[in-house]
Amino acid sequence: MFDFSKTVDRHGTWCTQWDYIGDRFGVNDLLPFTISDMDFATAPCITQALEKRIAHGVLGYSRWQHEDFLGALRHWYAKRFNSAIDTDTAVYGPSVIYMVAQLIRLWTQPGECVVTHTPAYDAFYKVVLGNQRQLLACPMKQSEGEWFCDMAHLEALLARPQTKVLLLCSPQNPTGKVWTRAELETMAELCERHDVKVISDEIHMDMTWGDRQHLPWNEVGKTPWALLTSASKSFNIPALTGAYGFINDPATRDAYFLQLKSKDGLSSPAVLAVAAHIAAYREGQPWLDELRAYLQSNLEYVATELNQAFPQLAWKIPQATYLAWIDLRVLGVDDQELQRVLIDEEKVAIMPGFTYGEEGRGFVRLNVGCPRSKVELGVQKLISALNKLVK
Repeated sequence: MFDFSKTVDRHGTWCTQWDYIGDRFGVNDLLPFTISDMDFATAPCITQALEKRIAHGVLGYSRWQHEDFLGALRHWYAKRFNSAIDTDTAVYGPSVIYMVAQLIRLWTQPGECVVTHTPAYDAFYKVVLGNQRQLLACPMKQSEGEWFCDMAHLEALLARPQTKVLLLCSPQNPTGKVWTRAELETMAELCERHDVKVISDEIHMDMTWGDRQHLPWNEVGKTPWALLTSASKSFNIPALTGAYGFINDPATRDAYFLQLKSKDGLSSPAVLAVAAHIAAYREGQPWLDELRAYLQSNLEYVATELNQAFPQLAWKIPQATYLAWIDLRVLGVDDQELQRVLIDEEKVAIMPGFTYGEEGRGFVRLNVGCPRSKVELGVQKLISALNKLVK
């Protein structure tokens, strides 16, 4: 029903990934596979909803606390995750990371500690350190191509007196790890044991592959927790802004709304974002299901080509996300030299793994949220660059 092979020219649209590539890579004329937005036009049901709302002609102040929006959330969680989410606990904000920042300020004091799994989404480092908190890294481990958490090490970090929050990424970015129920239940029990609150960023919740299923934190949480997410990644609408979440502790919800409305003056959501979420969650499932199949096929293409060129990689597609987290350490390639060849010779921008912390050294992160023709170009350029460097 939907053609994801169609190329959409994003140049000249104020697009971060295409028009501002030079900000991060120092060169403007590169083929980008960088930040996690997609090169696909969004679902027709969303654009139709936006057109209808614009046709009304009045774009005044708005609200999100209504059944149209909250009912759409309940519908999505029931249908996709078989979860009965309590929308009485719902909160809203301009972005997931903004909401993370607010909760870190509510639940910790300057100098106190936030634990997160590493390698980590680079904004996690910024939001913790930028708020004068300490980030405690819990490095992910790998066995037979799968990622897992060393729970004993996690507990040691959670047991520190200064540790107040576990900042969880579920599914995990950049590794693409989908946490199992057993793993999540163990983390919930450890946080309860050591009186640690949980912020769970679940923005990649809809992008899981094969038989892997995302389990929302509300199904396992014990201590005060916040589940934060958005339709922005799944339906490619981050430019609309808008995120939502659920906070199980009433006092924290009240404090969050006080910060949002009174301290920061954010009392009205972007009405187009509200309309887009309603349309996505009520009508977007067919589009998303076809998109997921296309993205998984893109990832499988990456695996086939990389492993044919370098069998020693034995690379497996991630359990979730459209971000190929590729371990190149067995090739013995220098990170900086690889970036130089990719940028200067291959004219392609692929995120270096060290962007996501020390544990990311030796990796690259390739965004395959784009037509296959672009993925093919990117993978062949990566292979070409590696062939120039592998001895």
